[in-house]
Amino acid sequence: MASKRQIKKAIMNACGDIAGECIFAESAFGAGKTEEWDSIIIDTALLQQEAINRVSNKFDKKVKDFANRKEYNKARRAFFKQCEKELSEYFRAEVENIAKRMNELMPSNK
Repeated sequence: MASKRQIKKAIMNACGDIAGECIFAESAFGAGKTEEWDSIIIDTALLQQEAINRVSNKFDKKVKDFANRKEYNKARRAFFKQCEKELSEYFRAEVENIAKRMNELMPSNK
């Protein structure tokens, strides 16, 4: 599992790249659709904020709540693995939604 710092950096980089692509596409293809592109950029910023907030979670149990240290470590690893899985699913779904909206605004070559 990556550290929280690395995950936060990856989220910021991904969201920054998406926003940059939106700005480029808006300037190249966005004639008359500025509000829609701006909405996507704002949603990307909100996604970044929410995803970073979801990274910062804490295991709320203590070692003395378990029979031994081994059980505590096992429960803690399982907790963080589940949190990472939920974050990954959430982030992937939101990015796919944003990409779908971006593709709808692009001109078709028919």
